[in-house]
Amino acid sequence: MGINHRTRGEVEAAIRQAVIKFEQDFMGRGPTDVRAFIVRDTILVRLKGVLTQAERQLAKNADGIEMVKRMRQNLIAQGRDNLCGDISNITGVKVTGLFTDIDTQIGERIIVFTLDQDLESAFQ
Repeated sequence: MGINHRTRGEVEAAIRQAVIKFEQDFMGRGPTDVRAFIVRDTILVRLKGVLTQAERQLAKNADGIEMVKRMRQNLIAQGRDNLCGDISNITGVKVTGLFTDIDTQIGERIIVFTLDQDLESAFQ
């Protein structure tokens, strides 16, 4: 189902759930908090509490931080098609890009999806 007859809040909630499920499937646990925001032709997702206990231990030095970031990048690369497909199914628009980074000091990750059209205008 496209976004017809759904509010912006309902679509953002569905995006949050898809990202939580992705994190649980690929990392074995979900984040403590996820927020999704539709901004024109972009979706911004902020995840808090994403690091596992092992990752928090690794992130105590520079080599470990790089290792955690590299592992997370590899995991999202493996699941990218599925995640982008889920977001396209939820929104009814094509995902053209996925960008992500993680801050190991605060245990937060940002995921940005770019879309092939302005999704925000569908809710106005």
